[in-house]
Amino acid sequence: MRTWGPLTAVCLGTFMLLLDVTIAVVALPDMAGSLHASLSDLQWVMDGYALALAAVLLGVGAAADILGRRRVHVTGVVVFATASLLCGVAGGPGMLVAARGLQGLGAAAMLATTLPLLSSVYRGRQRSAALGVWGAVSGAAAAVGPVVGGLLTDGPGWRWIFFVNLPVSVASVWLVLKVVPESHGSRERRVDWAGTVTFAAFAGALTYGAVRAGQHGWGETGTVLAFAAAVVALACFVVAEWRGADPMLDLRLFAKPAFSGVMAGALAFNAAAFGLMAYDSIWMQSLLGMSPVRGGLVFLWLSLSSFVVAAAGGRLLHGVPARITVGGGLLLIGSGQFCMTSLGAGSTASALVPGLVLVGVGTGLVAPGLAGAALATVPQDRHGMAGGAVNTFRQLGLALGIAVYGTVLTSRMQDTLPHGPAHALAGGGAGALRGAFSEHALRTAFAAGLNTAAGAAGVTAMVAGALVVALVRAPRATGGTVTKPGRETLTETTGAPSAGGR
Repeated sequence: MRTWGPLTAVCLGTFMLLLDVTIAVVALPDMAGSLHASLSDLQWVMDGYALALAAVLLGVGAAADILGRRRVHVTGVVVFATASLLCGVAGGPGMLVAARGLQGLGAAAMLATTLPLLSSVYRGRQRSAALGVWGAVSGAAAAVGPVVGGLLTDGPGWRWIFFVNLPVSVASVWLVLKVVPESHGSRERRVDWAGTVTFAAFAGALTYGAVRAGQHGWGETGTVLAFAAAVVALACFVVAEWRGADPMLDLRLFAKPAFSGVMAGALAFNAAAFGLMAYDSIWMQSLLGMSPVRGGLVFLWLSLSSFVVAAAGGRLLHGVPARITVGGGLLLIGSGQFCMTSLGAGSTASALVPGLVLVGVGTGLVAPGLAGAALATVPQDRHGMAGGAVNTFRQLGLALGIAVYGTVLTSRMQDTLPHGPAHALAGGGAGALRGAFSEHALRTAFAAGLNTAAGAAGVTAMVAGALVVALVRAPRATGGTVTKPGRETLTETTGAPSAGGR
């Protein structure tokens, strides 16, 4: 229990919070009918969670170093459980989106503390094995979400995809308090509130602009203003981090090519691997007539391949450079997306399977590789920062992927359908459109949209994979320091063990 207890406790919470990233995917058509939700509402059901997660992860990670990582983790589980209850009883799309945002805040406190908690308990090859298991769980959780969501949606109903979190949360709190020791970073640091607020504003404005672009166009006044606000917020964030005595993200880390490469890979990873799952699910249910369970089972190909590869990779790939595991994994994800760009009016769900297997194999390589590489780029007392940063970029990538690929999807569909019907079709409204358009026209439009969006996801992964291969190099044998007047010294760590190397 001393060996497996902390890993089990952390992985239980990780599985639950990452499951909720994609568990709602197959329930979206049922939610739309029950709550009278539009495509934009459905996007925000997914993005509200991912965006809240990304917006505060960095700040929570830094706060956890000061307040205690176990304490912050348990608090996050309680908030997550409360929000899950509110999601389950939501009477309209507005309440559901708001509750999903609160759920994301709780999940951020959980996710920001997982890697530092594991790092404080495990060392050497044991840490690599633990990160491999954690990576397998994190990769499989997001992928298996549609399967679990399908079973619950077809069974007791879509609200139970949230109610099921309640008993799991109770078990998680009990286990963490029992077997996970408390740990801290530097207790002399202060919480970077300015950085937290400005980064949240940047992430929110950027995602809102991408979603709005899909509804009103990229040149529409509201869209332009949203992107302008994102630029201003990003500038404020950079100033706050550069001038702050205790920044939640030390911008000097981006001077290290390895750190920049890891963050680029993290941003592209969740976007390319999972950003299209919601639209694939809507296509399978609303046009192919598949049930939520059958639609969810299609994604099992991704789930199984990612879990097997990540579980084996923790031990077998110990010492293999991250440029190989992460970069190669992203290239496989890109290849998988390109395999899903040949859908037509007569295509069935089986056309997705080869691409999903490739995406799953890539996911199994990337997830544990990112975790190990992120921890290897910073000193021990900055593991909260590194863990928060890599997970922030992952979740921000997912939020942007859902928004941007949704815009690409509907834009391509408008080549054959008017604006309103295209958005209704993408939101699962095929049934209401069948009287005005032929089945062939609807299937052709949706397939064309998915092809273009998958191509965009493939390009995203390929470019990021190339950047990782180019930037993430093995460290030099000698250590050095990076200093700036008035700040602490950062030491280049060359011996930090990792899953997947640096």
